Amino acid sequence: MAIRLTQKLIQSQVPFLTRGYPLLVTKEKTEDVAHTKSSLQKKVTGTDIPSAQYGGRHGVTMLPGGGIGPELMGYVREIFRYCGAPIDFEVIDIDPSTEGNDDLEYAITSIKRNGVALKGNIETKSQSLTEMSRNVAIRNELDLYVNVVHCKSYPGIPARHKDIDIVLIRQNTDGEYAMLEHESVRGVVESMKVVTVDNAERVARYAFEYARQNNRKRVTTIHKANIMKLSDGLFLEVANRVHKDYPELEHNNMIIDNTCMQAVSNPHQFDVMNMTNLYGTIVSNVICGLIGGAGLISGRNYGDHFAIFEPGTRNTGTAIAGKNIANPVAMINASIDMLNHLGHKEHAKVIYDATYHTIVNDAIRTPDLGGNHSSTDVVANILKILSAKRVN
Repeated sequence: MAIRLTQKLIQSQVPFLTRGYPLLVTKEKTEDVAHTKSSLQKKVTGTDIPSAQYGGRHGVTMLPGGGIGPELMGYVREIFRYCGAPIDFEVIDIDPSTEGNDDLEYAITSIKRNGVALKGNIETKSQSLTEMSRNVAIRNELDLYVNVVHCKSYPGIPARHKDIDIVLIRQNTDGEYAMLEHESVRGVVESMKVVTVDNAERVARYAFEYARQNNRKRVTTIHKANIMKLSDGLFLEVANRVHKDYPELEHNNMIIDNTCMQAVSNPHQFDVMNMTNLYGTIVSNVICGLIGGAGLISGRNYGDHFAIFEPGTRNTGTAIAGKNIANPVAMINASIDMLNHLGHKEHAKVIYDATYHTIVNDAIRTPDLGGNHSSTDVVANILKILSAKRVN
């Protein structure tokens, strides 16, 4: 039934980017090398660094998104101007209430042109069945197959556990977010979970390669293969096979529900975690919550040709928008990741040091971290520290 439905939709004249991800394949995409390489040809260390433009500056797409996104992006731009970071932002606002996808198409074109983006969470308010999540559409269209979230504790920050240092490697385009749903008969909706050998191998190899290059000891594959024997069973099988190429690393596996309990009770047993899309959403929010909440940790999305940097938990924060209490650290950390990716490591270091000193040593913290300072207080202190620094 699902196959017949997909074939029928492919034959229809539905506008570009208003259909499910598997239907986004166009003539342009099939001719793009990013979508024709085999899994063995794929790189596992992220994208190539885009070439700097005139004067050694990089063009970067900025997608403020909804909720607190626009105000956080304003803080990032202020910090970059203050320390002279050689970045020129191309700001694109995507209206969450519109039915069409013109803004989304332009944003994707911009990212393809610049190679790198900094984004907030983009809302999709439309309830129309033809409107898919803009966040998912961007990741799928650019083939950003892996998401990396480094969950590391900050000293002195009120948290459930101390000294946590876990790297979450999340499959970013398959799984439950394949966006294939249909109503087989009235009142019965079926949603397809897609796991493919190629994409499972790409994310597993990235996880093991990351562990090897960063002196990690163990990779844990998260699954529900005891119930979903074919889909999660395949994901686990591929991870076991890839592990054979990394004999110096430990590899174990854990069922997702037990993982959540273990993450809360004993998170220090985890090192690098390899998981599918939905499980990554759940686990990242659990672990980020353990070390201080959504306002601290950044996330990186990599494909073969493009990279997008964003807060790790992908929360919009609509309830606190405009109140000057949003924690800007996660977005600032995302911008630091972006600077490192582009090779501007000195600018990245001074911004990171200033941010760390602000929330750890000076204890300038927003309410979500147990403080009573505003967002602008945090940024003002970062700028004060940067005023004493010289960046070449």
